[in-house]
Amino acid sequence: MSNTSENALFALLTGVAIGAGIGILYAPDKGKKTRKRIKQKTEDTKHIISDRISHAKEELTKAVNEKKEEFEQKLDDTISTMSGKAEDIIDSLENKLEELKTKNAHLQKN
Repeated sequence: MSNTSENALFALLTGVAIGAGIGILYAPDKGKKTRKRIKQKTEDTKHIISDRISHAKEELTKAVNEKKEEFEQKLDDTISTMSGKAEDIIDSLENKLEELKTKNAHLQKN
């Protein structure tokens, strides 16, 4: 979940909680009952926000792990490619060395 959508979600939930609190305060109930309702709404909102944060953490962890695996795979592929190229270079150098040895042997015979 992106930071912008998390902020929007948080703002929405905060607005809902504040609106519910104001609605309860203006409701024609006794003080004890009103306080109980405010406490209940606060607890409900707390659980909703906690669940959303937990979900966001899970999504973030999932995304990080996917990117980590992707990076590790690309790194392994790059190392394999580089290793193959290094072997090609070594083979080429060994072939050149053999050619030079052969030419040197012919020059020493002449």
